[in-house]
Amino acid sequence: MRLACPEDQAAVERLVHDAYSPWIEVVGMRPVPMEADYGALVGAGLVHVTDDLDGLIVLVPEDGVLLVENVAVDPERHGRGLGRGLMAYAEEEARRLGLPALRLYTNVKMASNIALYESLGYVETGRQGVKGRSAVMMRKELSP
Repeated sequence: MRLACPEDQAAVERLVHDAYSPWIEVVGMRPVPMEADYGALVGAGLVHVTDDLDGLIVLVPEDGVLLVENVAVDPERHGRGLGRGLMAYAEEEARRLGLPALRLYTNVKMASNIALYESLGYVETGRQGVKGRSAVMMRKELSP
């Protein structure tokens, strides 16, 4: 894993497009990650990518928690544990930053994502609107 650099922006945007396009029909609109400004996110040092750019995670340190803003995996790589690996990396980053918890949100219609996060120890903390979409808010406390 490494931080994305400006030269990676096109590949990052393509990866997000490929990863989230199948969800458009399920959600009924473009998922939130498809609307993000990846130039700004890369420039801010928030986008972490796999060495071969087949997966990424956007991590935003907040007060007492690390926000997992986006996880994207190349659809050709689904089912190989890459998403779980990215989430494990997020936990490592939270610990490195001294943050005791992680939080994320996902669309209420993305049932497979919710199930994955629950299997990783995330618990639902509520539901709310996020940029015109219904989201499930989730959190994971890290053991000391």
